[in-house]
Amino acid sequence: MSPSLQLTETLTEAALLATIRRLIVCESPSADDAAVARSADAVTEIGTELLGVAPERIVVDGCTHLRWRFGTVTRVLLLAHHDTVWPLGTLERLPYGIVDGVLRGPGSFDMKTGLAMALHAIASLDDRDGVTLLVTGDEETGSVRSRALIEETARGASAALVPEASADGGAWKAARKGVAMYDIVVHGRAAHAGLEPENGVNATVALAHLVLAVAALGDPDEGTSVTPTLAESGTSRNTVPAEAQLRIDVRAWSAAELERVDRALRAYASPVPEAVVAVHGGINRPPLAREMSQPMVDLARRLGARHGLADVEAVAVGGGSDGNFTAGAGVPTLDGVGAVGGGAHADDEHAIVAEILPRTRLLADMAAEISRTDGPWQN
Repeated sequence: MSPSLQLTETLTEAALLATIRRLIVCESPSADDAAVARSADAVTEIGTELLGVAPERIVVDGCTHLRWRFGTVTRVLLLAHHDTVWPLGTLERLPYGIVDGVLRGPGSFDMKTGLAMALHAIASLDDRDGVTLLVTGDEETGSVRSRALIEETARGASAALVPEASADGGAWKAARKGVAMYDIVVHGRAAHAGLEPENGVNATVALAHLVLAVAALGDPDEGTSVTPTLAESGTSRNTVPAEAQLRIDVRAWSAAELERVDRALRAYASPVPEAVVAVHGGINRPPLAREMSQPMVDLARRLGARHGLADVEAVAVGGGSDGNFTAGAGVPTLDGVGAVGGGAHADDEHAIVAEILPRTRLLADMAAEISRTDGPWQN
């Protein structure tokens, strides 16, 4: 029996659940930098207890990230986030609790259980040399303030493990779509809607044309979705709207598709005379290609046999994560190695308690093996 196996056997479900509870009861909505900073304090306290050393505290444009590095070289990067989509006060409506083996609470599935798993997996290792844990604070809003930190931390790593929530049934996330996000502003000209509407440039009409043009950019055959989401325009019922805004979500399996949509949006010209269209945003996360995860899937299945996880599926999913950045940087990456459950971003968010310990043991075994390897991981 290997040293890492002996140590993973010292992990206990009770200890993991205690950590998960401490993380969940400290609310951390991404849009609230102060709340994220308080959450970082809690993660620091827990991590220092478990790992015996405090993390680097890295604040980027007001957002707090944490990094533990063991040794001088990162061979395996465990990549997590401590922010959630839930606003302050959600805990009163959706309190932490465990009923019939199901753990609930805001962020329980995405991804405070996975963060606890990462902390306990590293704590169980007898030799942590080459292991790095990065915990970001803005993943749910696109990682705009952490992307450079993620890519810098991942540089030269043999592999990255992302304890994000699993896909359905506990499946590994072996491929993810790339993501682009846009805020488009249409500038028109105000005028009195009753007295002289002809003197205005109607931004709402221009927006209507834009919405239809944007929706037409999707390509179902390629798996590319281009979705107009939030739209706003106008100031009063009797005023020709001078400005309108549209937010757009783009998902695609290939970088080429993301670039095609980007070019089309930037080249768009409104058919409404004098309406000016300004495009803000762009490609946010590159795709996580299957070839970047397959070596890690093979490793997970080989080591998973020790924990009853040899037959776990590996699937492709539409949502993006910070694992897209590590894969895009050329680092073999396996995502979805965290909680099994469901309801991400929904009121029924939950994690299955019985799955937490064996998956944490596997995470520790994978980190231990990769940490002894130089160069990109090949199983």
